Amino acid sequence: MTAPVGTFCLVLHSHLPWLAHHGRWPVGEEWLYQSWAHSYLPVVDVLERLAAEGRRDLVALGVTPVLAAQLDDPYSLRGVHDWIGGWLLRAHEAAARLPELGAHEHRAATTALELFERRWRHGASPVLRGLSDAGAVELLGGPATHPFAPLLEPPVRAFALATGLADARLRLGATPAGIWAPECGYAPGMEREYADAGVARFLVDGPAVRGDTAFARPVGDSGVLAFARDLDVTYRVWSPRAGYPGGRDYRDFHTYDHPSGLKPARVTGRSVPPHEKAPYDPARAAAAVERDAADFVSVVRDRLVRLYEQHGRPALTVAAFDTELFGHWWHEGPAWLEAVLRALPDAGVRVTTPAGAVEHGLVGEAVELPPSSWGSGKDWRVWAGVEDLVALNARVQKALLSVPAGGPARDPLRDALAQEALLALSSDWAFMVTKDSAAGYARDRAHAHAARVDELAALLHASRRAAAEHRVREWPAHPFGHVDARDLRP
Repeated sequence: MTAPVGTFCLVLHSHLPWLAHHGRWPVGEEWLYQSWAHSYLPVVDVLERLAAEGRRDLVALGVTPVLAAQLDDPYSLRGVHDWIGGWLLRAHEAAARLPELGAHEHRAATTALELFERRWRHGASPVLRGLSDAGAVELLGGPATHPFAPLLEPPVRAFALATGLADARLRLGATPAGIWAPECGYAPGMEREYADAGVARFLVDGPAVRGDTAFARPVGDSGVLAFARDLDVTYRVWSPRAGYPGGRDYRDFHTYDHPSGLKPARVTGRSVPPHEKAPYDPARAAAAVERDAADFVSVVRDRLVRLYEQHGRPALTVAAFDTELFGHWWHEGPAWLEAVLRALPDAGVRVTTPAGAVEHGLVGEAVELPPSSWGSGKDWRVWAGVEDLVALNARVQKALLSVPAGGPARDPLRDALAQEALLALSSDWAFMVTKDSAAGYARDRAHAHAARVDELAALLHASRRAAAEHRVREWPAHPFGHVDARDLRP
């Protein structure tokens, strides 16, 4: 058997903020159910079918604790089941006007309904645990509610990570050794916090290592490894100007048949207005999947050949994406993903996970990382530039840290305070404001959680526990039942 030219790691990051019980349309629960039906179900189906063929070490799959909580929650499970049923009805209603679109959506909704009822009725955790136990994926963890960690106070940062790792242990039976650092955010010194928490590896963006992404790199003398995203490979897919999802034959995400809410058009052209776009053609899209999968495999192989020539030994390339790209944003993404994972080994490329890359010795020299992220500018501007939310987050942390610990037993009120603070500190709110994506919803959510923190902290300082208990009972449901504020050590 010919030795592989190099190694490819695909990392998928699955994340949504806590949306259950916080509005329905156009964001809120609708966002959760769309992503679940269009991305999580088909992507996991691809991985399960490949695993059933005996394929191992396919991807590193991150599911943030706050998303995992929603994918296991009985309320959300009922909600997505109803949503898929509604999708099927919308396909039937559209069939009289748009028969080909109606038939395509009927098949897609029927498949999703069958997958959900056969595999997901008891939540995501049994499904994910099965993939992990089969050796098909490496499951990644992370901080509880996906905060931008570099801007947190160290005690809050450690608490958020400990809470997230504990959640993964409860759901999956083991503590992940690898994490997706939210937004790939890094500040010098965080590697030591990772080591203290038992984290052995994490993701950064390529510019954090000045583009030298060919190997995992120990950070300082911590022993913790940074895996850097190879932008030359990743942007072949995820480039707003030239990425595959913008190809003319793929389904257009932004064009709607408004009576049904379905998407009837193909991209056609980047400058073509919605009313002039051509109808979606599944056969043309399938041919585009085959063409673009072959192109990506060629890109990966060529990249690894050049790295081998540069370093004199087989090297690594890491492509990392949001899971929601595959199916939700890019309708054909799951089919493309399956085609790529099947074709890479035949092209002489080893496919593995970050854990597998370490086993194969793909570790380079130690590196000192600068402050960084995978956002605009590769710095912190997305999350540090929204001044009102930065000030709000500072206030939330101050209030959280100001409430003294009680006795040795858990205090449900202090636990509730900690949970509400974690929700307020989600990185999503600043991102949505900066990108002007449902900015009003994001600001409302951040301020609502912060107001609850302020109110509860004030009641606890005043020793008004009965009033505090009454207020907490009135709050919307929380994602976690295990947040233990005793782990917060100022």
